[in-house]
Amino acid sequence: MVVWTIANQKGGVGKTTTTVTLGALLAQRGHRVLLIDTDPHGSLTYYFGIDAEELEVSVYDIFLRGKDITGEEILQSMCPSGMPNLDILPTSMALATLDRSHGQQGGMGLILKKALQKIEKDYDYVLIDCPPVIGVLMVNAMAACDRILIPVQTEFLALKGLDRMIATMQLMHSSSPQDYAFTIVPTMYDKRTKASLDAYKALKAQYQDRVWSAVIPIDTKFRDASLAQTPPPVFAPKSRGVFAYNTLLTYLLQLAPEN
Repeated sequence: MVVWTIANQKGGVGKTTTTVTLGALLAQRGHRVLLIDTDPHGSLTYYFGIDAEELEVSVYDIFLRGKDITGEEILQSMCPSGMPNLDILPTSMALATLDRSHGQQGGMGLILKKALQKIEKDYDYVLIDCPPVIGVLMVNAMAACDRILIPVQTEFLALKGLDRMIATMQLMHSSSPQDYAFTIVPTMYDKRTKASLDAYKALKAQYQDRVWSAVIPIDTKFRDASLAQTPPPVFAPKSRGVFAYNTLLTYLLQLAPEN
C-alpha cells in the first residue's frame, strides 16, 4: 500500500481536485484505491454525492475508537464512488471538534497510520485529502503517508501559503524522526497571464527539484465534473486538465515511495 497525502495550509488551491483526479486515474489503471476525507467541510465526500451527516460511520470513528477499531470495521465504513476500484472513507463534521476533545491525548498523531496498517492488503493506493489548517488531522495524514503532494496555485498569495506549509513540515520533522518526502504541484496555471508565469518562475527558483516540472492548467472541465459529481477522468477524459494529471501520475509512479 502506497499512501499519498494532499495538503496545503491555504484553501482553494486544488487539493480535492487533485485527490479525486489522481485517485480515479489510478483506479482506471487497475489499482485498488481508497480516498480518505479528513476535512470536516467534506468537499471530497460531497464530491461523490455522499451526505456526511446521514452516515452512521465515518473517518471520525477511527479517531474516536483508536486502536480498538478492527480492519473489518474500517472496511465497513467505506462508501462506493460509483466507479470500479475506487472507494471513499467519508468525513464527518464531528472531526472539527477533534483537536479540542482529543488533541492532547498521547498517540493521537499516529491513529490514521495504525488504522491503515489494518487494511494494507485491501488497497494498493490511499490518497488523503487534508483540511487547510494545521492540527491533529493534518498531523495524522502526514504521519501516515509515503509522500506529501502540495498543490500550489500559481499566484503570489498562494506562494506565501506554501512557505507556511514548508515551515510546518520542518517543525514537525524537528520533533519526529520522520523525514517528509514531498512534491509541489503547480495548479490553476493560466499561460495567458504574466502573474501565473512569474509565480511559476518564483516557485521553481525557490524550491527547484521539489517542484514538478509541468503544471496543472486552468480547466473549466474540473468545475463541470464537480457539478456532475463525477471524477474528471470519467467526465472529460480527453480534457487538458486530465491529460496534465495523467502526466503527473506517471511521474509520481516513477518515484520510490521513500524518496
